[in-house]
Amino acid sequence: MALNVPVNDNEKLGRLLELVNADVELQTMWAASNITAIDRSHMSDHGPTHVAIVTNAALLMLRNLMRAGVEPSVVKNHKMTPADAEVVVFLASCTHDVGHIVHRQDHARYSIPVAAPIIRRLIESLYDIKGRTIIYGEVLHAIISHSTEYTPLTMEAGVVRIADALDMAEGRSRIPFSIGEKNIHSVSAQSIRNVKIESTKEKPITLKIEMTNSAGIYQVDGLLKEKVRGSGLEEYVKVTAEVKRPTEQKILDTYEFEL
Repeated sequence: MALNVPVNDNEKLGRLLELVNADVELQTMWAASNITAIDRSHMSDHGPTHVAIVTNAALLMLRNLMRAGVEPSVVKNHKMTPADAEVVVFLASCTHDVGHIVHRQDHARYSIPVAAPIIRRLIESLYDIKGRTIIYGEVLHAIISHSTEYTPLTMEAGVVRIADALDMAEGRSRIPFSIGEKNIHSVSAQSIRNVKIESTKEKPITLKIEMTNSAGIYQVDGLLKEKVRGSGLEEYVKVTAEVKRPTEQKILDTYEFEL
């Protein structure tokens, strides 16, 4: 699956996108991650579709923040450019879940050694030694920080962390729901119709979530809120969720379990 993100005038990001789309190893990892997540763990999508959603969401939020005058960490701390911040966010979004090829549990930690050689290979032609070293560390930091066990210390890492939670719409739970996984994760995700990322005068990251059933509030209050809290970007984010239909959509007829 080829990723499609707006590179605008960022030549490094454009070249990196070409490299990612031609990288058989990375794309095989995305597919294998879905085997672990969906086929073996009966969880939601963590493969190429998830990556596509997260990369686009992360870049959009990063650009909204920069237009609002918020300085990326690689610019502030390393005197690099906004274009380099986009590289960090894009590459971290592409590789944040590859640890699933090892195990779902602790996958963020496993993603570090799995992604490390891929990151080095992909940026080798884009930067000199100093630049590669900085980008390498920033990407790894953003990967580990998408887990709520770790605190993002950079703006870029905070963006990736929030973007990871924005893949919550009904399509993400389609496969586990269809094979009988009727749990709060699949049912609540089935209740999310659409997620919009906007920028307003009030907040550069304004998230508008359209639900067909109030069960979707679990995705918002139980998952998204946890990702926003501790992201370092709380002051820039506003979330609104509402049921956008006269009557709520029926999702389940009955729910039973035996222990």
